[in-house]
Amino acid sequence: MTQTTLPGTRFWLRQARPTDALPSSGTNHHFSDVITVHLLAAPDWHKMFVPTVSLLELIVRGSVMYLLIFAFMRILRRETGALSTADLLVVVLVADAAQNAMASEYHSITEGAVLVATIFAWNQALDWLSFRFPAMRKLLSSPPLLLVKDGRINARNLRSEMLTKDDLAGLLREHGVANLAEVRRCYLESDGHVSVVKRAAGDDTDAPREAPVG
Repeated sequence: MTQTTLPGTRFWLRQARPTDALPSSGTNHHFSDVITVHLLAAPDWHKMFVPTVSLLELIVRGSVMYLLIFAFMRILRRETGALSTADLLVVVLVADAAQNAMASEYHSITEGAVLVATIFAWNQALDWLSFRFPAMRKLLSSPPLLLVKDGRINARNLRSEMLTKDDLAGLLREHGVANLAEVRRCYLESDGHVSVVKRAAGDDTDAPREAPVG
């Protein structure tokens, strides 16, 4: 009998001998090898749950990388609508680049759970600070940015967010606006969504000459 051992699985192979009896059914099947596979090998509980990296180090690494990435995203401009191809690529590359710096070399479930808990804890902490302290809210999130006022485009604010008039026209159409004269106020909110306040029926105060959107 020949024994072959693979990681986590054991195989036993026995060559068939001429004296081996054929199946009782009388078929002409010949069995050249008999393979027994032990798939239910005992798991390595120690490796699965016992940390190999300092848990404090994981907390520090996770905290630094979370706050650093948050700062970069806060400084950069707000995005409108869905992620573009370039934005999605940035997210993927940042996640890959930050992986080793944040996690070091860990293999156990315990270490992964500590790192994930650290990230969620910081996310909850920043939300709580933003809710409790108005000054922190201004620091952690961008204020609404006026894009259109009384049917007139604020070109300066549009440039600051790298939005074109065509981009604005598309956003307004999503709100059912076909003409700039219909818009009382249009804001780019802190989460990247656009909010539109339309003119009331018969409200012609400061209304510009009608100009189609886009």
